[in-house]
Amino acid sequence: MPHKAHLFSLSLGHAFYEACIKEKYNLKRLGQDVLAGISVGIIAIPLAMALAIASGVPPQYGLYTAIVGGFIISLTGGSRYSISGPTAAFVVLLYPIAQEFGLAGLLMATVMSGIILVMMSLLKLGQLIQYIPEPVTLGFTGGIGVVIATLQLKDFFGLSITEMPEHYIDKLAALAHAFPTIQAASTSVALATFVVMLLWPKLKTPIPAHLPAILVGSFLALWLNQDGTIVETIGTRFNYPLADGGVGMGIPPFMPTFELPWLQDGANHQALGLSWGMVQALLPSAFAIAMLGAIESLLCAVVLDGMTGKRHSANSELLGQGLGNIIAPFFGGIPATAAIARSAANVKAGAQSPVAGMVHSIVLLLGLLLLANILAYLPMPAMAALLLVVAWNMSEAPKALHLVKSAPKSDVIVFLTCFSLTVIFDMVIAITVGIVLAALLFMKEIAEMTRLYDISQNKRYIDSDIPENWVVLKINGPLFFAAADSIFSEITLLAKERQTLILYMDGVSILDAGGLTALTKLIEHLQAKQCKLVITDLQFQPIRTLARARIQPIEGLLHFYPTLVDALEKHPH
Repeated sequence: MPHKAHLFSLSLGHAFYEACIKEKYNLKRLGQDVLAGISVGIIAIPLAMALAIASGVPPQYGLYTAIVGGFIISLTGGSRYSISGPTAAFVVLLYPIAQEFGLAGLLMATVMSGIILVMMSLLKLGQLIQYIPEPVTLGFTGGIGVVIATLQLKDFFGLSITEMPEHYIDKLAALAHAFPTIQAASTSVALATFVVMLLWPKLKTPIPAHLPAILVGSFLALWLNQDGTIVETIGTRFNYPLADGGVGMGIPPFMPTFELPWLQDGANHQALGLSWGMVQALLPSAFAIAMLGAIESLLCAVVLDGMTGKRHSANSELLGQGLGNIIAPFFGGIPATAAIARSAANVKAGAQSPVAGMVHSIVLLLGLLLLANILAYLPMPAMAALLLVVAWNMSEAPKALHLVKSAPKSDVIVFLTCFSLTVIFDMVIAITVGIVLAALLFMKEIAEMTRLYDISQNKRYIDSDIPENWVVLKINGPLFFAAADSIFSEITLLAKERQTLILYMDGVSILDAGGLTALTKLIEHLQAKQCKLVITDLQFQPIRTLARARIQPIEGLLHFYPTLVDALEKHPH
């Protein structure tokens, strides 16, 4: 199927080859890529820092992620317009890892997730994205949005909380307990940022809302701090060691350097070390990161395909994401994946190829080297307000509300289950339970669609009289394990006291092992009752299943005819 080739192809740098080598790439297209990359790079600077902070690590690691991981993924991936870096979806996964294992554990889990992504690409599992039901994705993205928003309330209101508890209910209790410590200055900065974020889009300018919002919040915080009021900033919360033994405030204005992930600081500020026990401890988290990264990246690629009319290579995108997440942690990068908002902005800015994503990474690098001192003045309440809006956007609340109002009951149950489990427990449990529950409910619905009809007197199918001791039954729907037992039990009852049973099976598209077992039991039962079984109008898949099981005609007991007409005319009365 040529129209589905993008789901099965796999090549390193697929998008770069298609856009820059296979197609004519000239100075005009390069200029458009550079402008788009600069635009998205400016957008990404505060977002990358804010998402790193929300993930439990200093802000510079978000920049390292977008610089190294973003560049490699753009160069080697399968979606020509995707912009990769830290995303909000990862926060609920990464924060607990950072709290338990420190930066080193988070970087090791990232490397392991990259290896899993590469394995998924080599196994060509990119097409599996189409089998994840929408209620599952809406459920866990909505739950992630709620958790991210909850985590921002501490900085939004300037609350005095030493350490946030691990479980969501305990987080709410800690926030409620600390609410009397609310700081008017921090809240004012957060509200000013938040209001600008909400009102700026009404001006319909090409400048994204969070840039002016961050500037307004920063200037207000600077004025309040000069007036003697304390509003916490990146510079006051974070620091880094200097070569002379001193301490620098904010983020280090240096290029990311190569360092083995397991030699970075653990939760106790000691090198974590590399051991099989540590790998085992981090493996579930790494698997969850890989699964979420795959889902997020491929969903982003699908959205971009719809915006541009181009086709991504799903497996090539997984390969690029895997390589980016393997290499970036050696330079301090936390998990990276394609970001839908930044990628959409890239398309709207006129991007032509993955070169725009690489330029975006270079802009972030220049921002780190040249603007580190300025970025230290970004206020934490403003960053919290920014992430609140990000959480709302990623939750897709209007879409989720429409699903609850209009979707079938089974989809609503799946959505609410995924949403609740994501908030109360974690996303891994939510996705696992959600997919299993969706599959079970889907099988139940399909099983209920398989029906049995007595057409012995139906002139539409039978235009002549048949013997009184015959019964003709029509099966409509798949005969798989969830439906077969009940259907064949009903057949056994309807065939009672009959000498010949005809099964008209033109409506049976699938006969699986469960259906085959139930059919075999029916044959044995009819044999004991001296009742003949005639099967007609078999489709290809059921014929193949019966052939592989070596089910053959049995003289005087089991007969097969190509059509119902043949059976009625040729089978002896």
